[in-house]
Parts: sequence; C-alpha cells; structure tokens
Amino acid sequence: MKNLGEIIILLILFTTFSNYGQSKNFIDQPYLETTATFTQEIIPDRIYLSILITEKDTKGKIPVEVQEDKMIKKLKTLGIDTDKQLTVSDLSSNFQKHFLKKTDIVKSKSFTLLIYDGTTANKAFIALEEMNISNVSLDKTEYSKLEELKIELKAKVMAKAKKQAESLLKPLNQQLGKAIFISDLQSNVYPISNKRSRNRSTNGYFNHDEALYDGAINFDTSRIKSQITVFFAIQ
Repeated sequence: MKNLGEIIILLILFTTFSNYGQSKNFIDQPYLETTATFTQEIIPDRIYLSILITEKDTKGKIPVEVQEDKMIKKLKTLGIDTDKQLTVSDLSSNFQKHFLKKTDIVKSKSFTLLIYDGTTANKAFIALEEMNISNVSLDKTEYSKLEELKIELKAKVMAKAKKQAESLLKPLNQQLGKAIFISDLQSNVYPISNKRSRNRSTNGYFNHDEALYDGAINFDTSRIKSQITVFFAIQ
C-alpha cells in the first residue's frame, strides 16, 4: 500500500510538471496576438403580418367567412401561396362571439401571413386595406439563414485575423507561424434603426400613405457581428 501511495504521488507530480512545461513553452515561444471582427447587415426574409377580420369593421356586417374567402383569393393574385403562408393565429379563439350590446354579436378571426420581402408585404397591405380589412400589423421579422451566416462569418473573421497578423510582421521581416490559441467569441445580432423605415404607424398598424412611400415597406434591418482572438506563433 505504501508503494502504491508513492506511485500515485509521483504520477501527480509528473502530471503537474508536464502541464507546467507545456504552459511554459507556450508562453516562452514568440507569438503575436490579434483580434478581428467582421460585421454584416441582415435584411429580413420572413415577415409575419397579423390580420384580424371582424364583422364590426364592415358596413352591413359582411360575414367573416365571406371576407376570408375574398382575402384568400386576393392574396393568391399577388403570388402568395395561402395554403403555406396564411395560418389561423389562434384556433381556440376562432369565431369567438363578443357581446358589445345585448343585440350586437360580432364574430372575429385572426390570421398570420408570412411574406418573404418588403415589396410583396406592401402589395398585401394595400390589397387588404382596399378590402376594408384595416386591422393589419407587423408581428415580427426574421432572417431564415442566420445560423448558416454565422458559420460563414467565422471563416471570414479568421481570414481577416491572419491577414492582420501578416501585415504586422511584414515590416519586421518575420514569418507568421501556425495558430496556437483561438478564442471564438459568440456572434451577436444588433438591431439597426432605419430612419426611412415605413413598416408601421405610431399606433402599431400599417399606414396606407407610408406603405405607398416607395413601392416597398422598409423594415428595420439588423447587423451581425463576429469577433475572434488568435495567437499566432512567430517563426
């Protein structure tokens, strides 16, 4: 048992000195530290509009079913695949009845419409307003290939880091070696305020005059930033 304890102690000491030696070698060798960033603007390609159809919004209380049928036909003329892009927002609240007065019963139905670009969103809004469907609002916007873009940016920022390091060593007539340490920071997405954005009015609903501004609804874009720190050995 005594010999076993001595062996364990020796193994611990060997591992400690081995790790220390590796760390010491890393610190002692000539290296260059550089940090690089790369940013890219993101334009949303998935635009979600909330649409609410009610009988109260129309003269003579046109049934919700009739308005829905007309809306679907109109959206199809814009090239919108309503089977895939138009969904009922809340099935549990579909055709709920709201008593505003004792004799006044109003039906309503809410939808979510998926649009892939600002121009089509503008056309859809105008078409809905012409049908007296005024309760249309922007729900959210997304960029569908965000994860793929993050991977692409990591490769670009690594290439930028290497180029930076090479440019720093060139005046010294020294050669850049292999990367000996890489710190990959997370890619972050930051919103960009677009002063010309016409995506919604102050009350949260689209405004007809704003939608006609330039033939397309300008949504606030975002910027993705990728940052990385690299230690390169100096040959």
